[in-house]
Amino acid sequence: MNQPANAMEIFTQLEKSNCRECGEKTCLAFAAAVFQARKRISQCTRVDPGLVRRYENTTAYVTQEGPGELYMENLKQELSQIDLPEAAGRIGAEYDGRILTLHMLGKRFGIDTDGKFMTDIHINPNVATPFLEYVVHSKGIDPTGTWVSFRELREGRSFSYPFFQKRCELVLKNIADSYTGLFGDLVELFSASKVPAQFESDVSVILYPLPKVPIMICYWMEEEGMDSTLNLFFDSSADDNLPEGSLFALCVGMALMFEKISHNHRIK
Repeated sequence: MNQPANAMEIFTQLEKSNCRECGEKTCLAFAAAVFQARKRISQCTRVDPGLVRRYENTTAYVTQEGPGELYMENLKQELSQIDLPEAAGRIGAEYDGRILTLHMLGKRFGIDTDGKFMTDIHINPNVATPFLEYVVHSKGIDPTGTWVSFRELREGRSFSYPFFQKRCELVLKNIADSYTGLFGDLVELFSASKVPAQFESDVSVILYPLPKVPIMICYWMEEEGMDSTLNLFFDSSADDNLPEGSLFALCVGMALMFEKISHNHRIK
């Protein structure tokens, strides 16, 4: 069973005729859908049978529910083979000889040499997999201060933006629309900070879900004749510190966490 590294790996092997017989507008969109497990490779009527055999039963890295469990286990295997003291210095973490620990969404998140997580955060694949990807694959590039949208990221160009928007930005927008205390709680719970003046919206905050992966949330409230809007922005170094799939999973994990916060707020 082969695990594609990203959507481009699938796309390069397609016919690229954009015939639309699969239901997607382009072959690139279809490749992204296959990588995200929203479609099966066999739904392309023009695909080579060998490619079907190669990818048909692949456990997707990002599904509609989150990263595949097999992928997370593979990352743990990679973790066991890296130099943890070096990794800690590279990514802004701490290592005490047994446990590597960093701050994730304002909370301590650690893993020991046996792959056991140690944290106060609820562990799910949308949190654990980005953590592992960051430890294993991050280049440790310091944030540049240049903010870009998901679509502008190098890796994001091969990913389905509408899918990202549906699972991340629209979820957060709906929370912000109905829960006016959201951003105040973000500042208090996750040590969020204000944004530079040129990026100010009605409400704007910067979160550090991982030490070198800042995310900016900008929310514009509803006005007469205009709906509310929420967009996420990323430091241009995000490509070097997290692959596209992990960045997506991290945003989904944040959205789920904020949904829980807003629910708890409403039932008090």
